[in-house]
Order: sequence, then C-alpha cells, then structure tokens
Amino acid sequence: MSARPIDPLPQLLIEGAVKAALLEDLGRAGDITTEATVPANAEAMVVMRARQAGTIAGLDAARTAFRLVDAGLRCAVQKPDGSDVEPGDTIMAIEGKARSILTGERVALNFLGHLSGIATTTRAMVQAVEGTGARICCTRKTTPNLRAFEKYAVRCGGGANHRFGLDDGVLIKDNHIAAAGGITAAIKSARAHIGHMVKIEIEVDTLDQLSEALEAGAEVIMLDNMGPAELKEAVALTGGRAVLEASGRVTLESVRAIAESGVDIISAGWITHSAPCLDIGLDYETAL
Repeated sequence: MSARPIDPLPQLLIEGAVKAALLEDLGRAGDITTEATVPANAEAMVVMRARQAGTIAGLDAARTAFRLVDAGLRCAVQKPDGSDVEPGDTIMAIEGKARSILTGERVALNFLGHLSGIATTTRAMVQAVEGTGARICCTRKTTPNLRAFEKYAVRCGGGANHRFGLDDGVLIKDNHIAAAGGITAAIKSARAHIGHMVKIEIEVDTLDQLSEALEAGAEVIMLDNMGPAELKEAVALTGGRAVLEASGRVTLESVRAIAESGVDIISAGWITHSAPCLDIGLDYETAL
C-alpha cells in the first residue's frame, strides 16, 4: 500500500527533541565503544529494515539524529511515513562515516520504532472500524515532551488528534462538573469565559447527564464507559445535535461494536501510551 500523505512536523520542533536525546545518549564522554573499535576513516552503508509488519512513522526524527551527529551522512528513504511495511522491507539506507552511523543508530531507532508502533496500533484500530464512519482519535495520555511526535504518529496510522493541550479546547470532565456545581453550571460558566473560536466538550456517564448536556448546548459530548447498547441510545437521543465521542474500555476487540453504535469519534489513550514498539533493525550492508 502506498504511503498516506502526512504533513510533516516542523523541523525546529524535531531538532530540539532529537538533540536532547542525543545529548542524553552521548553523556559526558561520547561514544567510547565506537571510538575504541571503529577506525576513524571507515565508511559504511547500512539499512533500516522492518522485522515485522506495520506502519512507518518517525523518519524525519531518525534522519535528524544522523544529521546532527554528522551532516555528511546520506539518508535515502524507501518507505516514507505512513507506509505499510512487511518483514524484510527496507525503510531507509544510510551511507557515510561508520562511526557517525553507529553513534546515531540508537536514537534514530528509538524514535522510529516507538512512533511506528503507535502508527501501527492506530492503523489496526482504523481498519477495525472501516466503513462505519467513526474516527479513531488519540488523547493527551502521551509521553512527556513527545506529545507532538506521538500525535503525528497517530495521523500516520490514519487516526485523528484530540486536543494537544489544556489551552486549545474546553473539555469539562467529572471533577470539573463536581467543582462547578453541575453540568449546566459548568457549561454556562465555560461559555462565558472562552472566545467564539473555542468549542465546548463535556464528559457524561449516563443518558440523563447527556440530556442535560444537550439542553445546555454542549457541542461535543464524551460518552464515558458506555457499552454499545447504551451508546446506540445516546446516538438516538442526540439526533445529530452534538458530536458524540465514545471513550473508556476501548480495545481492538471491542472497537467495531462501539463504532457500529453510530458515534462520531472513538478515543483511546492506549494507542499512544501503551503501543508496542515496532521491531526495526539496522543492518550493516557494506564496508566502503
């Protein structure tokens, strides 16, 4: 399958995160193993290969790791972000100083494997709900300082992004409701506070709460931990008056039934915080 077109992350954002990872890895003395064992003038070509099937994400971060170590390294991408790969597929070839390649290897693979794992997990969820009209969405349950990368990986897998932070959307959850004095009070207060460009989403646990949220004018409503039958009732009750998001206890096994209830969005935190790393290796091809 050809790669899905994905808008890249800003290079400035990528460079800062990758540089921090390289500094963490190089420590106080640099790559003493490589410097002790590999001749300074040795050159090589290596390839990154998929060792299991999946969806690729994170190549810009991987290339940036090699470039920051040595601007003279040459990277040739064969499977761009958003591509589906099979075991043995070559993802990218890297050519240049052997020392530089080996020093950048782990950081490059860490980003590529982690983000490809998220893209792969997301892709499986997207495929599971295909044809229902529901969209798979991530949450803010992300690795600190890697949120933009992990949400990008979700997009590479065909999913959609929820809000990026506390400042780009109102999401009134159960504790907000309790502190505000109820659903109607919370929505009324939020609407008086925010600008006209900001939408209001509120979390509800019951159909009675859903009715109150609709009456108060919520634009997006999160249906928390409802089963497929109750979700169908919620969809009928809403009648298109708000966007409905199902959340809680969403698994690859349950997601199809949830989608068939008619909800618009299905959010799952585990596609970012618990996605297994995609197994990608770096194989030494030739001594140049």
